[in-house]
Amino acid sequence: MRIETVQRWVVSAILFHVGSVPAVTLAVYSIGVAATDYGKGVGLWFMSGVIGLLTVAGILLIFQRSLLSFWLIAGVLPTAVTGFYVL
Repeated sequence: MRIETVQRWVVSAILFHVGSVPAVTLAVYSIGVAATDYGKGVGLWFMSGVIGLLTVAGILLIFQRSLLSFWLIAGVLPTAVTGFYVL
């Protein structure tokens, strides 16, 4: 395997971890916050979607793929799942 391929996989794994943990955490935390302060809960919920989209877009750029991809759905998946509870 070429060193560039290994570097891409390592960097994308790090980016996935660094981006997905805050996205999922904010999505889940927004449920509790929305129960007491709806505006702050929706703001946290929205930010989880932004972080998820940026994470997936960064991974797609690392592998030099098009940003218009089916994988962008994976970026907003935590936001979509918790949206039922927040809204």
